[in-house]
Amino acid sequence: MADWTTISSLATATGTLVLAVATFSSVRSANRAARVAERALEVGERPLLFPSRLEDAAQKIRWGDDHLVRLPGGRATVEEVDGNIYLAMSLRNVAAGIAVLHGWRGEPAVRPARLSAPAGQRPDAFLTPPDLAEFRLQGRDLYVPSGEMSFWQAAIRDVDDPDRGRIHQAIQAGASLSIDLLYGDHEGGQRTISRFMVSPLNQGSEWLCSVVRHWNLDRQDPR
Repeated sequence: MADWTTISSLATATGTLVLAVATFSSVRSANRAARVAERALEVGERPLLFPSRLEDAAQKIRWGDDHLVRLPGGRATVEEVDGNIYLAMSLRNVAAGIAVLHGWRGEPAVRPARLSAPAGQRPDAFLTPPDLAEFRLQGRDLYVPSGEMSFWQAAIRDVDDPDRGRIHQAIQAGASLSIDLLYGDHEGGQRTISRFMVSPLNQGSEWLCSVVRHWNLDRQDPR
């Protein structure tokens, strides 16, 4: 004779197991959908800076002391006037989010010994991300809209500035400069460092800028 108590208990246990599996699958699917939605939102807010195109319109850049330059597309400006060093680059944001510039650092450019490294080894220091403590904060907020062009600017005026000597010597020697820009999205996240090379043309009467590296600070790097 069938033991209906045992059969009932087994049926209940089986039903509970099926419900647990269905719940687990549903939660996992919901979590996956949430991660996909979160990633899509981040991509929609993510900025990425490049030099502007050579055919882009020139911009008029003014500093707080009324120094003024005309900056063509794809170009940079490096000037020494009355003991002050003025730096600027024409930029374009190629991603979907607004870029907010937080800080910068500059130094004479050292050409990389190699742009790639054997398996298991790191590239040389040229491709190593700089320390955040080395960055100088921007004197004012600078924004680069999504898909649009804008600019970065900075100045060195203090005679005791630790970076003045190195940058001055590079300018006098007609050498290239390495400019690292620290920026993020309009909510303060997705911080990125982009390294630009600023190289003199026509004996220093013009300066061309190019980007050579990007580092992600708040998410995994693609390499």
